[in-house]
Amino acid sequence: MKEELQNENTSIPYGKNGLVKKIQEKNVKYNSQTIFGIGDDASISDFSGGKKTLLRSLIFAEGIHFDLTYTPLKHLGYKVVTAAVTSIYAMNAKPLQITVSLAVSNKVMQAHILEFFDGVHAACKNYKVDLIGGDLTTSRKGITIAVTVTGEADDEEIVYRSGAKPTDLLCVTGDLGGAYLGLQLLEREKALFNLNPETQPQLSGYDYVLKRQLKPESPKELTDYLKKKEVKPTSMISLSSGLASEIINLCNASNMGCEIFQERIPVAPDTEKMAKEFNIDPVIAALNGGEDYELLFTIELKNYEKIKNNDMFSIIGSINAVDKGRNIVMKDGSIITLEPSINNQTFQNVQ
Repeated sequence: MKEELQNENTSIPYGKNGLVKKIQEKNVKYNSQTIFGIGDDASISDFSGGKKTLLRSLIFAEGIHFDLTYTPLKHLGYKVVTAAVTSIYAMNAKPLQITVSLAVSNKVMQAHILEFFDGVHAACKNYKVDLIGGDLTTSRKGITIAVTVTGEADDEEIVYRSGAKPTDLLCVTGDLGGAYLGLQLLEREKALFNLNPETQPQLSGYDYVLKRQLKPESPKELTDYLKKKEVKPTSMISLSSGLASEIINLCNASNMGCEIFQERIPVAPDTEKMAKEFNIDPVIAALNGGEDYELLFTIELKNYEKIKNNDMFSIIGSINAVDKGRNIVMKDGSIITLEPSINNQTFQNVQ
């Protein structure tokens, strides 16, 4: 049974972002150490008068965020750490520590838990993050994972979602849509297996999109690259939802509009191949898919010459005044208004 979280005075749901805003409206700061709370990729606190401490918490629920039918537990452990540290990178900060807590049913063996943490440890090694604790408890059904990550940065280095301004270049790391196409592939093979358990999954030749879905990597090199170029982003956000939703979130935080170009959205050849097989426009997958765990950010136009030849990120458009809208220019020259990704429009309580 699904029940939408509703306004007490109407049957219309707030949506996820609207619900967060309602919570934020009643939030009160009681401690001077709290610098910034709800409203960005991570909170910011000052405990020492020196570097600022960042913190982000995430929850992953079986059946909502992952399916153990086709998700190896080691990959899952790696993925939840990647998702968490990307939020810290999105504040232009360095991740330091992480806690991982599990609620598991009695069907989950201890060997499975250890396999999951093998993935966690592998990710911690890659991102140079310390696993410092967590909790293990039981649940009546499935697995629920709670992750909290901390990071640090000097105050002047921190980047918020709210700093974009007109003429800023809109940039995105890596390539997009691969994780979504990898999910479609896994769901297809699961459906075929459910119809005929004797069927063997056909996954050969799809390594790239499968890795993008099952074991994504965060663009950890971006912060150091931009520092070497003496370029500080004016705003930044992590790409956990689709590109369209995150562009809108960044523009909303900055009270800006934008114009992006279809032909500049980075899509890998293997993603395009997979999209063709599913008869899906790869750009639609990039705009609406999610789980790419890349970084979307803006930089001042004056810095273009410093970064124009890089192979780490793509310039997909620019920021403009809010009254000019948030638009995508298609290859044929037509202009379409950006809409939130479907998976970001409605937040539901699943029971």
